Amino acid sequence: MADQTDLSMPALQVDLLTPVDLQRLEPTQRAGHPPRILLLYGSLRDRSYSRFLTLEAERILRRLGAETRVFDPHDLPVADSVPVTHPKVAELRELSQWSEGQVWCSPERHGAITGVFKNQIDWLPLQEGSLRPTQGRTLAVMQVSGGSQSFNAVNTLRLLGRWMRMVTIPNQSSVPKAYEQFDEAGRMKPSANYDRVVDVMEELVRFTWLVRDRADYLVDRYSERKAAFKLPEQL
Repeated sequence: MADQTDLSMPALQVDLLTPVDLQRLEPTQRAGHPPRILLLYGSLRDRSYSRFLTLEAERILRRLGAETRVFDPHDLPVADSVPVTHPKVAELRELSQWSEGQVWCSPERHGAITGVFKNQIDWLPLQEGSLRPTQGRTLAVMQVSGGSQSFNAVNTLRLLGRWMRMVTIPNQSSVPKAYEQFDEAGRMKPSANYDRVVDVMEELVRFTWLVRDRADYLVDRYSERKAAFKLPEQL
């Protein structure tokens, strides 16, 4: 049986491997500004419960000391239907690049997230030149449902977060019968569901403080170093 610990395989470029760099894990200089959190929601309705929940989360984040931005998906074209220079597309990409963490909130429709929400993610590339609009950022996921509690939307959001190479926190919020959870002004009523939202935002802020100064190190990959590596020209 072959030795599974043998690092002499021809396909492995040992020089491109990097051991754990404790100095980079514990940066000597830390960003002094508040955590920057971008919030996205997935409905265009006038009385949108995903927007209400997102705005409630924003209030909590600000109370926890974060700097926040909420993207309005109105007038965002369908992905790939216009150039990336379109004002709404450029706004979304700039906000994602600005962020150090994100909150994604979608209604559950037909057992999945809405097209409105997916369209926003479809406009965000994994990488564009030297910019990485999502990689290494923290992520909290939430959903609202019209009926009993479900987790289909948050599960899909987690899948998207993994695909976008984000650090998705363990906690999440799923709000059932959303029409009962908000008052006429769109404020969330006191409840165990509200307390869960506070838990999730608190955890997101903590993870963002821990991760943001290490993000570049955490997404540094052997495969990408190998792709960028150029052998010296033969004499």
